[in-house]
Order: sequence, then structure tokens, then C-alpha cells
Amino acid sequence: MAGKVAAARGKPGDFAAAAEGVAATSDPLLYLLPANWILIVICMGSILMTMGLLSHSFPTPLSAGLLAISFAICLAGTRLFRLEQNIGRTGWKRYLLLIFAIGVPMALFGHVGARWTERVPELGWETTASCFVILILMANVLLEGRLTSIIVATVALWGGAWTISGSVPSFMLLLGGTAIGLYLAVKRSEHVRAEIEARSEREREQRRAEELLNEYEETGQGWFWETDRRGQLTYVSAHICALLKTTPEDLVGRPLSALFLLRGHENENERTLVFHLSTRSSFKDLSVRAATAGAPGDERWWSISGRPVLDQFDNFMGFRGSGTDLTETRRSQQHVTQLARFDSLTKLANRFQMSEWLEKILAAPRLDSRACTVFLLDLDRFKQVNDTMGHPAGDALLRQVADRLRATVGKHGRVGRLGGDEFEVILPGHHVTEGLANLARRIIENLSQPYSIDGARVVIGASVGIASCPQNGTSSEEIIRNADLALYAAKGGGRGRHHFYDDDLHSDAKERQQMEEDLRDAITHGTLELHYQPQIRTTTETITGFEALLRWKHPVHGYISPAKFVPIAEDTGLVAPIGEWALRTACRDLARWPESVRVAVNVSPLQFANPALPAIVTSAIAEAGIAPGRLELEITESVFLGEDKSTETMFSALKGVGVRLALDDFGTGYSSLGYLKKAPFDKIKIDQSFVRGATIKGSRNGAIISSIVSLAEALGMETTAEGVETLDELDLVRMLGCSHVQGYIYEKALTVTDANARLARGLEAVAQGPRSSRASRQTMLRKVVLEHGDHAYNGTIRNISQTGALIEGLWNVPVGTTFAVHLAQGYVLDAHARWSREDRMGVEFAVPLALDANGAVLFTPPKGGSDENPSRSLRKAG
Repeated sequence: MAGKVAAARGKPGDFAAAAEGVAATSDPLLYLLPANWILIVICMGSILMTMGLLSHSFPTPLSAGLLAISFAICLAGTRLFRLEQNIGRTGWKRYLLLIFAIGVPMALFGHVGARWTERVPELGWETTASCFVILILMANVLLEGRLTSIIVATVALWGGAWTISGSVPSFMLLLGGTAIGLYLAVKRSEHVRAEIEARSEREREQRRAEELLNEYEETGQGWFWETDRRGQLTYVSAHICALLKTTPEDLVGRPLSALFLLRGHENENERTLVFHLSTRSSFKDLSVRAATAGAPGDERWWSISGRPVLDQFDNFMGFRGSGTDLTETRRSQQHVTQLARFDSLTKLANRFQMSEWLEKILAAPRLDSRACTVFLLDLDRFKQVNDTMGHPAGDALLRQVADRLRATVGKHGRVGRLGGDEFEVILPGHHVTEGLANLARRIIENLSQPYSIDGARVVIGASVGIASCPQNGTSSEEIIRNADLALYAAKGGGRGRHHFYDDDLHSDAKERQQMEEDLRDAITHGTLELHYQPQIRTTTETITGFEALLRWKHPVHGYISPAKFVPIAEDTGLVAPIGEWALRTACRDLARWPESVRVAVNVSPLQFANPALPAIVTSAIAEAGIAPGRLELEITESVFLGEDKSTETMFSALKGVGVRLALDDFGTGYSSLGYLKKAPFDKIKIDQSFVRGATIKGSRNGAIISSIVSLAEALGMETTAEGVETLDELDLVRMLGCSHVQGYIYEKALTVTDANARLARGLEAVAQGPRSSRASRQTMLRKVVLEHGDHAYNGTIRNISQTGALIEGLWNVPVGTTFAVHLAQGYVLDAHARWSREDRMGVEFAVPLALDANGAVLFTPPKGGSDENPSRSLRKAG
């Protein structure tokens, strides 16, 4: 390549001179007369003067006229030359011009010379012939090798002389010579034409090569350089000068290494370049960084090649080479590396990169350096966001989660995304358990804060599994597996928690795996069951419908709680087929019941997000042959987590089928009341958490139930109170206006056989159960002091609830005795004895105790103490 550049970059005049030289000796058809043709007139005049001096005579008037004509034509040679350019260089016009411009004057001169010689014997033919030869030689010189023109001039000169003194043999000889000369002229013309065409083609190729190389340089695709024997630059492309913000004059004379940032030969390619330059050997495709001054993102990289240049004696003359820009290629490679090692959505490290980091830690030379802890995180309720709001919203949520997780972990460890909603944190070094627990709690707390996605408020949670090296394994496989088991334990414990790995988790995982297999077998063999709990109208105490509840009777373990197997079904994707089975089974059972009875079937958020749900419902109704209005679909508030057009479309489609819609577990979800304005619900179900404890003195649950009932009545909806178990609760919800009741106070969930038998006895329902419920108690051993009058007694609390406690240590206490019970330091509460047997007695607190978020009794006084409500018998000790 460098050789072509040198050839293409010769001096502009060289080729022009070569082309002019070719033209000077080329075919006479290209040039008729030379520019200095005027010299032939001078030559002819000199010959005439010489002949006049030798003969002491002058031409006759006729001869003088002919000579004048000859001189005039020769003098007009320049004009005739321009005329030749105008009429073209081929065709019969050129030959006529050739004869007129050269043949006619020469013939006239030869005729006059022969006539003069014949008239003046003193001249002699030898002198005339000598003059003719001189004229021909002069014409040869002036015509510059134009063979055709020379032949025409010679033949015309001697032909003109032959007209005076020639004979037939001489004419034949002249004619034969003319033919031979013309033949040679034609051959010569063809040879010259071929040579000119070849040189013209080489010229075009050379110019094309130069243009292509210039374009190659100007577009920045490549560049060229050259050095002398000392390694100093003698040429470099202007593009590189502009890139380095300098001029060719500044670079010429500097070493080749001035173009690059060699950084002390740190790079292998840079050492190779220095080696080749010092050993004067060829090199190819070496990557070097350009000596550009700019930001790190503006750096440029080149790939250079070069070879030594030797003269004809094999003496080293320098280097020639080329270069190409590698910047975009390197950026593409970096981008590919980024994609291979980092998650494109969250910009966190991906599974491959996290695995590499963990392996690097575990392969450290020192045992102390191999210590680390792995957190595996799984987002709670993320699938609901994805299913209800769509994948773009899910992606936006994952990006925000990644930012929070990165900020929470900070410099303590490395964060990565394994895929989906799974994340990993690697914490190098030894860590105390409490510190790990604090970090896990901070992560869960930060990730559980509300998010804003497209203007919607989204709340999710997180579960964390923790495993450490070397306590829980020494290989990456062991640590990841054990952290995964700990994560499952955290999710199984109610989600939103962290869990450290324990050896017992292996048996739990095996049990879970076995349960998943058994659940699949139950679906395949149809061993799942639906039990039906009656729903009673409060005003008439008649059965208006049943709620279908899923039950699974395990062949070994008996009935398994839905709270245990439903999460497994959700994680394994079995909820959809189970839900469809429940829907079709409930419709078939409903077909055998009275027309006034309805059935309610729960629909999971995953089912609700399935566009095929209306078709499935329609098929189940048609297959059972029931009226659509007898089927009620219970939907939880979680479907509104990402309220969008698809949610409204689904509601419209289901109402178009004709089924009833009930809002289940109202008040326990994540959405606002705004959706009630648009969602076409027929019923609101009041969650049992509001019913439970509503009859206890001081409870606010009754006010909440009353508000829900008022809201439903205003919107034209029915209400069902769930979990009613006592007559007091039944009286309360009936008084507050609930239209329906569901709970143990009437019936537990029945098998389909029992439900059929129950309906056969009629629709009337009778409430049966206790008048009130005792507050839930927790067992404990807690030392307390009881004051009565001026006496103090030591006792032990065996169990306690919000309203009372079982205390042992005092014998035969009379019923109604009042004590001041010291529950904790600074916390004294009045209580009176309700019963007493031997050393045990039951006491009732004057003021209910407070409960924490998990329902456990708090041994701390309410905020404000006795000053908050003087009517309470609550006192601060001391």
C-alpha cells in the first residue's frame, strides 16, 4: 500500500512531461504541425538565397509566384494547426489538411527548384539535390518525428522536382517509395497509438488510485505514514495532523512514537512496536492509543502496520506504513463485554459476573480472605405488578429497586441481578450475625417503601436468604444453594423477612419439593376438593349462596391448609389450572342447587390478568347450563395495583358475560377507594380482621364496619361480613346494616355432599355458637407484683390476653378482689379477680392492653398515660 502511495504522489509535472514526450514522437494524426513551423520558411528562404548566389540568377516571375504561395502556406502553419484542432484528429479532413499544409508548399518548392536548376545549368542537379536534402532534414527536425508528415513532405518535394525533369522509371521509384513510406507510417501510427492508449490507461489507473487513497484518508477510514532511516517522520496524512491538533510541518522530523501514548511500554502491543522499529522488521495490526489530549471518553485507538523500505543496494531507507481507526471497534467490544457481564436493564452485574466475583473470593490464596456472605433477594408481589401493569412498568420498577439496593449496600459489597426479580449481594470478609441482620432489615425496609410508576403508587416487599462462607459451605455451589434455601424459608415465613441458613432447611426443601410433586399429582388425578361455606342474608336468615373454598386431602398427611400449598402453586405456576378447575367444578355443583342459590369463586390476580378469562367463564357457565347471574367472582384489591385500560376492559368483559362481581378482603389491599367509582362490583366483602374483636370495649372495628356498609349502600352494593363466630358479633354486624353474613356462627365449610344435604333440608339458617369470644391468649412465665391495700404479693403470669391473665401464686382469692398489677417497670394496671381455684386465679384488666403488629401483648403503657383518659384505671408507678 505504501508503495502505491509513493507512486501516486509523484510530482504533478512528471506524468505531463512523459505524456508530452509521447505526443512529440507519436502518430502524426494527433499533431499536424509543430508550433515552430515558421522555421521551415526561413530554411526555404536560405536555400533560395544560396541557389541565387551560386547561380548569380533569380527565379522567373512564375517561379517567384509559386514560391510566394509556398511561403504563404508555410507561414500560415500556426493557423492551420489551430484549424486541425477544430476539425478533429481523424477522418478525411485531416488528410486533406495534411496535403495542403505540408504537401502543397513542398511540391511547389521542389517544382520551382527543379525549374530553376534546368534553366540555370550553373546550379547543377547535385547542388539542387543537396539543397533538397537539407530542406528535408530541416523538415524532419521541425516535424519532430511525425512520420506521416515527413513522408508527405519528402514525397511532395521530390514529386515537385520530378514534374520538371523526371522520367517514368523515376516516377515509379518515387511512387513505390511513397507506398512503402506510407505503409511504415501506418504501422508506426498503430504502434504509437497502442503505446499512447496503454500509457493513458496507466495514467487513469494512477489517478484513480490517488483519488481513492485521498478519499480513504479524508473519510478517516485509514491513514499513511513514512519515516527516514532515523525513524523520524517524513510524511503523515493530514487527517492525523488535524486529529492531533497539529500541522504536518510540526510532525515532520519527529519520531513515529510521537503519534502514540506508549505509557512506558505497559501494553504488549506497545512493546512489540518498539521492538520492530528497533530491529527494522515488518509489523501488522498493532493496537496503540493515539496521542490525543482529551477526556477519557474521547480517547482514540489505532491499528498500525508498517514495513521497512530498502534501496537497490538493500540499504535501509526508513519505514512506510498505514493505520486504521480502532476506536469504534474497541467501543463495540467494550459494549459486548458490558452486555456479557452486566444486566442491560438495571446496569447491575449479571449472574455470570457475580459468579466470577464469588469464585475469585473463594479461590483466594489465604484462608482468611475466603470469608464472605451471600444475600439472595426475591421481590414480593412483583409478579402482580408485571401481570396487572405490564412489563414496561415491571422494568421501571426493577430499575428503581436496583438503585435502592445499590445505595443501601453501598461500599460494603457488590450487588447483582440474577434475572427476573431475583437479586444477589456479595459481602467479602467476616461479618457478625447481628450486623448482617441489620443490613438485611435495612434492605427489606428500603425496598418496601412505595414506588411511583407512571403516576401509580406501587408497594412491594422483599425476602432475603443469607448464607456465609465457610460456616455454610466452601464452594460457590454450596453457598448459593444454601442461600436459596434460606430465601425459601424467609418467603415461607410470611415474606418481607430475612432468614439465615440452617441445616434443617435441607429437610424443609425436600418436604417442599415432595409437596410440589404431590400437588401436581393431585391436579392430574383430580383429588382436589371444593368445600362450600354458606352465605346468609341477615334480614331473613336464609341461605343465598355458598363460597367455594379449595381443599386438598393429602393421602398421607390428611387435609393440608391452603396457606401452605397455595404459595407453592403460585410459585410453580399451578394457580391457573387449579383456578379453572375450581371455576368449572363450582358451576357443575351449582347446577344441582335451587335457582335462588348462588356460588362465589375466588379469582387470583394471575387469572384476572389472563385475557382468556371471560371465555373460560363463559365456557364453564355454558357447560353447566346455569344462569350467568348465579355465578359470583370474588376479586381482591391487588388487581388494582396497576390499574390501566386492561383492568377496565376485563371488568367490562366479565360484566358482559353477566356474572356478579364481589370485592374480597376489602380494606386490606394496596389501592385507594377511587377504583370503586369505576369497577362494577355487586358486593363488598368485609374482611374478618375487622369483625374479629369488634365487640370488645374500645375497639374501633365497629366504626370501620359501619363506614364500609355506608359506602356500599351509597354505591348500591351488598355487603358480606366474613368470619362471624359469636352471637355478639352477629348482632353487631346485623345492627350495622351488613346484608350478608358468613362464618362459623351458622355453618363451617361443607363438602359438596353435605352442602347438597343441607340444601335438601331447606334454606333456613339458625345461628348457633357462644355469646362472646374470649380474647386470644399467649402463654408465658412472667413474674409480677400485685398490690392490695397495704400488702404486696408476688405472682407469676401463666398466660395473658388483651383483657385479662391467669396468675398463680396467691391462694383462695375472693372473686371481685381488686389488685394493682405491676406488669413492667413503671407500668401499673388495675385488675379484679373473676375466679380463683387453689393457687390460681383469673383477673380482668380495667383497661385492655395494647398489641403489637403481630398481635402480641405490649408491656408498655399507652402514649399519654393516665392523663390521656382520666376514666381509665391506668397508673404510672413511682
